[in-house]
Amino acid sequence: MSKVTVVGAGNVGATCANVLAHQDVVNEVVLLDIKGDFAKGKALDSWQQAPIDYYSTKLTGTDDYALTANSDVVVITAGIPRKPGMSRDDLISTNAKIVTSVTKSIMQYSSNPIIIVVSNPLDVMTYAAFNAAGLPKTRVMGMAGILDTARYRAFLATELNVSPKDLQAVLMGGHGDTMVPLPRYTTVAGIPVTDMIDEDKLNAIVERTKKGGGELVKLMGTSAWYAPGAAAAQMVATIVRDEKRIFPCCVRLDGEYGLNDIFLGVPVKLGKNGIEQVLELNLNEDEMALLNTSAEHVRAVMDVFNNMNVA
Repeated sequence: MSKVTVVGAGNVGATCANVLAHQDVVNEVVLLDIKGDFAKGKALDSWQQAPIDYYSTKLTGTDDYALTANSDVVVITAGIPRKPGMSRDDLISTNAKIVTSVTKSIMQYSSNPIIIVVSNPLDVMTYAAFNAAGLPKTRVMGMAGILDTARYRAFLATELNVSPKDLQAVLMGGHGDTMVPLPRYTTVAGIPVTDMIDEDKLNAIVERTKKGGGELVKLMGTSAWYAPGAAAAQMVATIVRDEKRIFPCCVRLDGEYGLNDIFLGVPVKLGKNGIEQVLELNLNEDEMALLNTSAEHVRAVMDVFNNMNVA
């Protein structure tokens, strides 16, 4: 028996719940939102899809945390998008309060869940959830690297005119302009991507990846949801199935890559116990410099959060 709660029934949360239901790997998905009827409607719509798309996962919508009791995995997508004129600090403050409150409410009803944070700013919201949960660092993580590598691989698939299924990539660092795609660890059916594409085109794709979220906001007037929701669902499915897959995730580092007490995207092994291993790649000098720059940026945001004394 497995039960998953998705907090936030907006575009990302609802997509995550729907994709997860289609995979038919959990018994129940609870979709929780402060707008209870909205969550109930999204869940009911997805449940009515079950006879068509042939899955058995039960979906429940609610605003009552009691219905999340004994969740194995919790995905937190709750929070507000950054609005025109809103400072970064305002966004951090607002969303940190939301994520902290949500996490504490979840912990009242589930003693030992694995928590996946999707709310932005991602790295610091994962930190906020970790502080509020009181769980081991192996059980609180952020979803960013899977989405960022998916964008990177999708752009490469278009440029190379190949199936995205054959692309593998590693991406590290914070979720934002300082993320660190690693072309040296990017392959097409095992072939180094550097053998298949000119350096200038590859660099252009790396830069497009860094601004991938912003590109979609400009096109749609709002942030993405299909790929982020599916990425979070993939993490859940990997944990529930105990697949031991290697994914880039935002996790707490305590000495790995020479970094301490920071939440940053690195490759990890995901299984039923959450983060079962942090993989330390043998980065070269340039790659390490980029990772350190990204870490400095993330630490600055964490410092802003620390000075807010969010309770």
